[in-house]
Amino acid sequence: MKTDELVVRLSADTAPAPLSRPVPTLLMGLGAGMLVSLVIMAVWLGIRPDLADAIHTASYWMKFFYTALLAAAAFWLTERLSRPGARADRPELGLLALLAAIAVAAAFHLGVAPPGERMHLVVGSSADVCPVRILILSLPVFVCLFWALRNLAPTRLIAAGFAAGLLAGATGAWVYAFHCDESATPFVAVFYTLGIAAVGALGGAAGRFLLRW
Repeated sequence: MKTDELVVRLSADTAPAPLSRPVPTLLMGLGAGMLVSLVIMAVWLGIRPDLADAIHTASYWMKFFYTALLAAAAFWLTERLSRPGARADRPELGLLALLAAIAVAAAFHLGVAPPGERMHLVVGSSADVCPVRILILSLPVFVCLFWALRNLAPTRLIAAGFAAGLLAGATGAWVYAFHCDESATPFVAVFYTLGIAAVGALGGAAGRFLLRW
């Protein structure tokens, strides 16, 4: 039998891999990591005692939706990068749009605030611990997402690791928001984003080595 005929016969009954496979795999990793992060947050830091009152304020929902939407965009990007040859330009634009939106909102908030209050709006009372706590709460999600990615087929390893890191960081920030009582948009724009970006950078560095086939 000629080689060409053998290749044709071997490939005749094959079917493409299901397009939905990365989604449940990543959701499994994300869900497991988020559950662990929530438990760690509750035991280590505790849920803010005024949460019942905070949920009636716009500032709480600003943090909630910023981190949740950032996580959703990062999930989309991670899912795209888990497939060989899949385009990732749309989720990248989504991430950039969210970052631009929080930056504009923070700039507006600073612009209308009295000059003497602007520094406090940026640094709050927990700037020194916020990014570190987000990083720590992101680690369970980070580990579970990398486990999920190793069961998929990323080819752009650094980019896929960075996307998974952003997803872990945004999820960790979302969990941290249940404890954090900072409410200023500039604080969230700077220090929440800094913590998320740090986890993204860690993911990019780790992806080169941990996501090799």
